[in-house]
Amino acid sequence: MINSLQDCTTLNNGIKMPWLGFGVNRIHSGFPMQKAIKNALEAGYRSFDTATLYLNEKSLGDALKNIDIPREELFITSKLWTMSQSYSATLKAFEKSKKNLSVDYIDLYLINSPVTKYDEAWRAMVELYHTGQIKAIGVCNFNISHLEHLQSISEVIPAVNQVEFHPWLTQEKLLEYCQKNEIQMEAWSPLARGEVLKEKTLLALGKKHKKTSAQIILRWALQQKVVTIPKSVHKEWIFENTNIFDFNLSDEDMLAISSLNINKRWMWSYGM
Repeated sequence: MINSLQDCTTLNNGIKMPWLGFGVNRIHSGFPMQKAIKNALEAGYRSFDTATLYLNEKSLGDALKNIDIPREELFITSKLWTMSQSYSATLKAFEKSKKNLSVDYIDLYLINSPVTKYDEAWRAMVELYHTGQIKAIGVCNFNISHLEHLQSISEVIPAVNQVEFHPWLTQEKLLEYCQKNEIQMEAWSPLARGEVLKEKTLLALGKKHKKTSAQIILRWALQQKVVTIPKSVHKEWIFENTNIFDFNLSDEDMLAISSLNINKRWMWSYGM
């Protein structure tokens, strides 16, 4: 069971990754990022997820500078944007991300989407991984056929597949495939941008467990062994999202939440 914010999953290469992380998509650079990261660290978060696309890598790096926490206790994820998926562009993009984040290595580096030249990007990332500049490499928004293709061309399979995952999009087949093949599934937009929170099923379960709908969803994801990275800039919600380790959902609860699935996506599917 996942019983605390410090609990980690072990990726397929032996690297430890926290089950619950802090997403920074759409958090503005400068003071908003500084404030959000300060609150997240106070709440106990040690895993932070950014991307070149978010335009806030440097701001995250600045926010994590000079804190009283050893680098090895932090888990930093960033992502390669679509326009940089050639071999040489991947190497350059990674160096830029590393510089922006003010780190000697990135814990997890992901291909943002399975488009253009992701074969070349993966080859470059494997090389960086072997040098130790990346502790684990993975992908985002890949379907089963994309994952099978990578496994056919490389001896290094993705450690993580970060995908859209929430009660309106439960992705059972993809989750089953990832778990069978030791690829850790990770949920972006686990709260469906807040749109799902008013579902009557979630409100009822919240009343039953004395939790909010958001807390119910996050617990549901973790109990399926899905790494989850909620985002917020509100201190109350940042702390609230970590208060999910003092209860468990029953099998009946889990099924009720999963039954909300309507295959609702916020992003195009890449053939999923």
